[in-house]
Amino acid sequence: MSQNFGRESPRAHSQTSHRKPARYLVVIGAGGFTLARLFLETRELVAEFDAGTEEAAQMTAGLAPSKGADAPEWDRALEGHSAAERLAADVYTLAL
Repeated sequence: MSQNFGRESPRAHSQTSHRKPARYLVVIGAGGFTLARLFLETRELVAEFDAGTEEAAQMTAGLAPSKGADAPEWDRALEGHSAAERLAADVYTLAL
């Protein structure tokens, strides 16, 4: 039998800064699949998931996408995608 009674006291909460919110959602084709990629305002990738999920639909509800992610600011962020994939991509600007 254990000689410990009760539970350990919770540790003090550390005050750390939160992650920055995602600013862009790019829906792009990739080898026969459609991906949703979340980017910060700096075009840094923070998440990637299947664009067919309910979450992707909820994020884009009521938003009108801009067509194509072929502008120079997307070059580094989407360097693994072909020019045709980037041209066909939908870019959603999310509310902060």
